Amino acid sequence: MDDSTETGVTAEGRDVADRRVFGWRTVIFGFLRSRRREHRRSAEEEPVFIDWHHPWLFFLAVVTMALSCLDAFFTLRLLDRGAIEVNPIMAVAIRHGALAFTASKMLLTGLGILMLVFLSRSRLFDRVRTGLFLTVFFVVYACLVCYQFVLLLQPA
Repeated sequence: MDDSTETGVTAEGRDVADRRVFGWRTVIFGFLRSRRREHRRSAEEEPVFIDWHHPWLFFLAVVTMALSCLDAFFTLRLLDRGAIEVNPIMAVAIRHGALAFTASKMLLTGLGILMLVFLSRSRLFDRVRTGLFLTVFFVVYACLVCYQFVLLLQPA
């Protein structure tokens, strides 16, 4: 038997174990010690894809998703009172039942938020940073949920 396999080191002095194995340790380590926060080369103006995002984006993503859950709940309550769904995509989903409506709403909102966070540093038409859209969606959802809440406070 070779000595290198017992000690875990090859004759060249390298570890035998592959450090590129992906697991929960990798995810946690990458989350706590993100390395790509700035551009790699001085010629780059601004990095588009980075490992670390501003905490404000995390806040916007989480609260927008929570507002989407409230929107789904309030929408179902208002539909029970005789309201109609004006969003054509969600109107199709609501015909398949409350579970299909809620699942499709959470899936579409979650994928949209994930995409906006991932592309938050890119610019649309070289003018507007796409992270701004997450702020706009947050404000729109907050206004929509407040409007639905007011409608639910009114007597049926």
